[in-house]
Amino acid sequence: MFTLRTSSLWPRRLSGLSSLLLPPTSRNSSKMASDSHWLSAADREQLLMELRATGWVEVEDRDAIYKELHFKTFNQAFGFMSRVALQAEKMNHHPEWFNVYNKVQITLTTHDCGGLSKRDVKMAKFIDKIALNM
Repeated sequence: MFTLRTSSLWPRRLSGLSSLLLPPTSRNSSKMASDSHWLSAADREQLLMELRATGWVEVEDRDAIYKELHFKTFNQAFGFMSRVALQAEKMNHHPEWFNVYNKVQITLTTHDCGGLSKRDVKMAKFIDKIALNM
């Protein structure tokens, strides 16, 4: 059973841990910032064509891409999600996803710019690479 406890001391206890919990912002910050801009029209067409070839589709009512993956077992699906989660933390770019048993549905978009960016493309390519090795 899970119990949630709250305390008025909670913010003070964790305040000293913030430097341990939050990722360093100076490392790779300029590279990450340049990756979070909208794709140019030329880049967009080329990169999305490559992603379509691997099963990604554009989401109809928003600037995002989507893919559904099927694995043999829940364990494989969860292992896949764990590997993607570790990369997402490294990139500070987290997918929107949903999992039931052996199926994983993933939507990628960059909330900072309100649409697709190079970060989404990099994450999609990483996801494809991991899925092939599962």
